[in-house]
Amino acid sequence: MGVDVRHVADGIHLVHGSHTNWVILSDGDAVTLIDTGYPGDRQQLLDSLAAVGSSPEAVTAVLITHAHNDHLGSAEHLRAVYGTPVLLHEAEVPHARRDFLQQVTVGEVLRNAWRPGVLPWTVHVLRRGGTEQHPVTAPEAFPVTDAPLDLPGRPVPVHTPGHTVGHTVFHLPDAGMVISGDALVSGHRTSRLRGPQLLPDMFHHERARAVASLDVLETLDADVLLPGHGPVHRGSVKAAARQARERAV
Repeated sequence: MGVDVRHVADGIHLVHGSHTNWVILSDGDAVTLIDTGYPGDRQQLLDSLAAVGSSPEAVTAVLITHAHNDHLGSAEHLRAVYGTPVLLHEAEVPHARRDFLQQVTVGEVLRNAWRPGVLPWTVHVLRRGGTEQHPVTAPEAFPVTDAPLDLPGRPVPVHTPGHTVGHTVFHLPDAGMVISGDALVSGHRTSRLRGPQLLPDMFHHERARAVASLDVLETLDADVLLPGHGPVHRGSVKAAARQARERAV
């Protein structure tokens, strides 16, 4: 399977993995990697770094929006092999260690198997190692601050709980972009909708909080959305969050 790397702006690339996206932020030879796809996406992840002229050795840090298997897949590999720090919101750190798991269960998937797209999505998850557990042995918390992190791309973490307890989006104020993980997506195999939306209910740990976190996204000054699932969305992120809320009612 090839790698689909989209140049969004100077030093910013959105990569479409087998179903989950990740983002590469470059500053000279240094890179920040945001999310890592499924465990089975590892070769695509390595190929995407090469495609932007980088390498795993150049990754200064891995930022994780949330510790679901389709975002955490190669984080521990990068930490163990290359010594790359893996950083999350402090509330998500124990989730990355697998002290607990806030993820859709097999039973919930089976109860929703009648919905369009759920069975093909389930087959895909199994093929990409989505039920495997790859806990991060030594995840670290990034500082809780409104200031940019001292990393390539200068991302600003913004806590958006609901999908998981420590879910975080990353704002790039200078670029006018938001890397939204699963707090706000533009498509999913289990959804008939296109454009800004929340994931289907079964995927959220606390749906009400996920809806409430759209209020936080509305406050971010940005006109490009880089979601965890679906294509780049161009247009006001505030309007995108409002549309997702309307669709969630």
